[in-house]
Amino acid sequence: QVQLVESGGGLVQAGGSLRLSCAASGRSFSTYAMGWFRQGPGQEREFVAVTTWSGGNSYIAEAADSVKGRFTISRDSAKNTVYLQMNNLKPEDTAVYYCAADRWNRGLRFGVENYDYWGQGTQVTVDS
Repeated sequence: QVQLVESGGGLVQAGGSLRLSCAASGRSFSTYAMGWFRQGPGQEREFVAVTTWSGGNSYIAEAADSVKGRFTISRDSAKNTVYLQMNNLKPEDTAVYYCAADRWNRGLRFGVENYDYWGQGTQVTVDS
């Protein structure tokens, strides 16, 4: 069983930055694909970014078009932690952000159905 705990959310002005963290339990974290999703009020949960293990110490990453150039996903396997650096935040980025783990490392998958474990979420509010 894997537990994921997000932190780092909060209230920020438009144009500001936040860094979200997701601490994971479990010995196999380094081989999991890890994703970030978000869910705004009245909206479905949507893909934000993913990083997947490609062998050895190598990982590849992808982000949604809506956040490319502004958000960056990264991971520190020694700390069992994945991060989401969010820059130039916009009011439309307001949502609950969730960390998710794909224990089968299925690659750059964008659908929620590909992830086995989820955190409780952290609120990000961007004020215009």
